[in-house]
Amino acid sequence: MSGSTQPVHAAETGGGLAIEGHSIDYIPESERHARLGSQGPFWFLGNFHFFTISIGFVGPALGLSALWTTLAGALGIMFGTLFMAFHGSQGPEMGLPQMIQSRAQFGYRGVVLALLATLFVFVGFNVVNVTLIIDGLNKVFGIEPIPVACGVIAVGALLSIYGHDLMHKAFKWALMLTLPLYALVTIALAFGAGQTEAAEPASLGFSWVAFATQFAIAASYNISYAPYVSDYSRYLPKHTSRAKLIAAVFLGASLSGGWMIGLGAWLAQLLQASDALVALDRVGSALLPGLGNVLVLVSVLGFLPVIALNTYSAMLTLLTGIDSVRRINPTPRARVLSILAITLVLLACVLSIRGNGISILNTFLVLMLYFLVPWTAVNLVDYFFVRKGRYAIPHFFTPKGIYGAWQLRGIVAYLVGFACMVPFFFIFDAAAGEEVFVGPMARLLDGVDIAWLVGLVVSGLTYFILSRSLDLEAERRIIDAISERDILAVARPGASQAS
Repeated sequence: MSGSTQPVHAAETGGGLAIEGHSIDYIPESERHARLGSQGPFWFLGNFHFFTISIGFVGPALGLSALWTTLAGALGIMFGTLFMAFHGSQGPEMGLPQMIQSRAQFGYRGVVLALLATLFVFVGFNVVNVTLIIDGLNKVFGIEPIPVACGVIAVGALLSIYGHDLMHKAFKWALMLTLPLYALVTIALAFGAGQTEAAEPASLGFSWVAFATQFAIAASYNISYAPYVSDYSRYLPKHTSRAKLIAAVFLGASLSGGWMIGLGAWLAQLLQASDALVALDRVGSALLPGLGNVLVLVSVLGFLPVIALNTYSAMLTLLTGIDSVRRINPTPRARVLSILAITLVLLACVLSIRGNGISILNTFLVLMLYFLVPWTAVNLVDYFFVRKGRYAIPHFFTPKGIYGAWQLRGIVAYLVGFACMVPFFFIFDAAAGEEVFVGPMARLLDGVDIAWLVGLVVSGLTYFILSRSLDLEAERRIIDAISERDILAVARPGASQAS
């Protein structure tokens, strides 16, 4: 895409902000400038916002009490974060975006199957994100949706264009802004702020269907981060402690996720809230006139880096997909053009898909879990149990390498796992109070959704069995002969000549 003879990673800094020079290429060890200490706060903020609060509304909407919703949400978040955290350890060890590494399981071209699922997640997340923002700001301030949607999406696009370093800084500042305010809301709600004597207490209790649904939605929420984590840990030094990194990601993402889902559950039960921003405005205004509006505005501002996070990973996925069909040079120009395309698609979806935000959220998160579970099972089984973290990185960048153009093992495992999940699907529209799709096995289980568990087990076991025929010794001999110069020559065209 560029006729320049300079390395594709060289971005002109000019002493100020610089567009990140890397995208789907390899990060050499000399440029691994990130710190392990940044991972915990980064992923804490990843869940520390009103979107996660909205997930806590799902349980009460299905008749589950706030206490049971909080428990189901916390357990689900911790379960999903396990997968997310283990994926994160792949970043520093390989210095690659997550979906490039998936070529080992699906093949240079076959990875497009997984890319379609993850691109759906990245764009879909932002559709729900922006829908919740424009609906909330319209209810609180009466602001028209279109200008808000355009502004929010534009800021997210700009942050993702500048990339990794600026996004980490934005997450840091957003956390400093939102942490004291959400702590204040939590304490205020515990003392009855925002509640009125006229409000009738919600008649909520327990049901296995609602508990399982809340668990699955919370689990899917953090499992959905699995394709992201390596994108933001790949700048860590190669020999970063795997255990410490997994612990940092797990603690950061699970603590904030459990807190926010619990807060949402109690807002739904005590205030009968169905919109997170409206609920925050109500609690803040009960404490101090005007504080509610400040809470809403800070919440939206603190959420903008999350919009960027989805756009950034969608960009990496789109470039990986294009590169899997026709080899490209991942220049800053390619980065900007892909983000522009993603932004236009996102805006079109937001403006055309309108409706109840919680209903859209519930349905989307369930579908997202169904698409991602087979992929995460295949990827983690390959990384931790089959190849045990050893990969020939130059071979990720050619269809003629040891991973080939198509890896039927991964493709078959994904499709078999997904097919086995279908009879267990339970998709319910909470707002309309009606079923969207219920598989025969889910009906036998009275609507308890275990499709995700079926997908994990079947896809993981299928891939492990099919991988028994791999010649891992031959792969290791090839890997042992590879130097970083070999990697740079393939993964970053022009870098070896310029070094």
